[in-house]
Amino acid sequence: MADQATGAAGAVSAAAAQNRNQSKLGRLLLTGAAGGLGKVLRPRLAAFADILRVSDLGAALGTDAAPHEEVMACNLADRAAMDALIAGCDAIVHLGGVSVERPFEEILEANIKGVFHVYEAARRHGVKRVVFASSNHVTGFYRQDERIDVRDLRRPDGYYGLSKSYGEDMAQFNYDRYGIETVSIRIGWSFPEPKDRRSLASWLSYDDLTELMRCCLFTPDVGHTVVYGMSDNPSTWWDNRYAAHLGFKARDTSEIFRAKIEAQPLPPADDPVRVYQGGIFTVTGPFEPK
Repeated sequence: MADQATGAAGAVSAAAAQNRNQSKLGRLLLTGAAGGLGKVLRPRLAAFADILRVSDLGAALGTDAAPHEEVMACNLADRAAMDALIAGCDAIVHLGGVSVERPFEEILEANIKGVFHVYEAARRHGVKRVVFASSNHVTGFYRQDERIDVRDLRRPDGYYGLSKSYGEDMAQFNYDRYGIETVSIRIGWSFPEPKDRRSLASWLSYDDLTELMRCCLFTPDVGHTVVYGMSDNPSTWWDNRYAAHLGFKARDTSEIFRAKIEAQPLPPADDPVRVYQGGIFTVTGPFEPK
């Protein structure tokens, strides 16, 4: 993981200024464009590139494309198709994959083989910047009364969290060996608003997600940087000191939803939603074989 500008306010300011002056990319790839966050980011990422190539499974993706878009259906587990998808791209925002806890066989195809194919194709085609949608579930077995940073031991809370931990290792390996830079975003709860006390701490607004994506794409010399994706929430479990060089400044806060959320009944003291940072993911499964 890159350690640039950890705590150096001047360097952070310089990086932020350079971000603002950065020109558009030529062609940016968005995988998982038909998913929840993919649909949110698809129109927003258009500001960052002359051409936005969008991809997902065919039935989910549709065929309509805006004038600045290229639509290419692709299965993450298909190595040849992924190679063709990534050819000609300047950078990749990789959101594609299974986004919930599922049987390992499903996770294996989309999330493990898929991220391997992303980096192999990036290496072959000379792509030097990836933004990888990791997850807070990489550290889901920490308790909610603990505060952690990205140098703390990973504690995945399920097969999904394990796959995202693998993706972070792929990112580090490809930087160390091939110089492919990645920002791995451990995304919190990114929806229009928090739904419970747990998501008060982990909420990431869509506007803050978009700004974080901009920082991830255009900040120079990120190496492999890991950052928790969260808004400016008053109480959180995560410390982003080692991602300060990204220059990301959240503008939104979950505090405006606090009264609404705290009107909800308090879960039992031993409820995983109240105990663990990963919430219900810590007890989902095991799954019976198909």
